[in-house]
Amino acid sequence: MSIAEVKKVAEHKMRRSLEALKVDLAKVRTGRAHTGLLDHVQVEYYGSMVPINTVANVTVLDARALGVQTWEKNMVAKVEKAIRDSDLGLNPAAQGELIRVPMPPLTEDRRRELIKVVKGEAEAAKVAVRNLRRDAIATLKEMLKNKECSEDDEHRAQDEIQKITDRYVAEVDKMLAHKETELMAI
Repeated sequence: MSIAEVKKVAEHKMRRSLEALKVDLAKVRTGRAHTGLLDHVQVEYYGSMVPINTVANVTVLDARALGVQTWEKNMVAKVEKAIRDSDLGLNPAAQGELIRVPMPPLTEDRRRELIKVVKGEAEAAKVAVRNLRRDAIATLKEMLKNKECSEDDEHRAQDEIQKITDRYVAEVDKMLAHKETELMAI
């Protein structure tokens, strides 16, 4: 493995950590209805657990409500129960074949709880990025020990990996600040 490959692999994995954070932050609701909110809700479908969007169509009815239209009539009650039992604090109501999912307004306390959750997600992403830096630097030290690169090249590569790490940590902070602003907006 070359130094360029080590840097490329580290940066690719850091980018994936950032994408995972973006997905996790999207799940934290801001009081507005969006279809991604129900993405991680699992429904029992013929003996196996599947994501809600494989058994139903999720749409935004208005700024404060989602509509869930199941493709099979017998799934309405199961989908409604799955949404109610999820950790999202939602109370769906079936209206025939359509399940209406109103978004309750966020209280100040709930907003603060959600900010704590978001900060925890961001911190986990930073730890993941730093762990990737540690792994890349360990690989570089191993290469130096095996005489696959010079000390200067190894030191230069460590500096570059640190700069990449700093850039991704700053991106995590930026995403966190944006989400906090979104959560505190009424």
